[in-house]
Amino acid sequence: MRFKVKNFSSQKQQVYRSLMESPKTTLMISIETGILRANVCRHVNSLEKENRITMVYKSICVISKYRASFYSANPELFPSIVEPSNTVELWK
Repeated sequence: MRFKVKNFSSQKQQVYRSLMESPKTTLMISIETGILRANVCRHVNSLEKENRITMVYKSICVISKYRASFYSANPELFPSIVEPSNTVELWK
């Protein structure tokens, strides 16, 4: 039982390191790391909740040829948060 928990943590670290290199889909990560796609999806969800990664764009996956979300752990690629302005008049 202990081995599985340690291995699971190691997989999460592998997913994070993979996403530091460049934006990737879950399928791309799965093929690159050899981790089952279901586990990759679980780790991506967990890392996203921790705000360690984010979805940077949606595009066609080069492997599946279907539209997919590309995730990244590189903070430079995170979309900037724009605060709403309180000075804009909606009604003139």
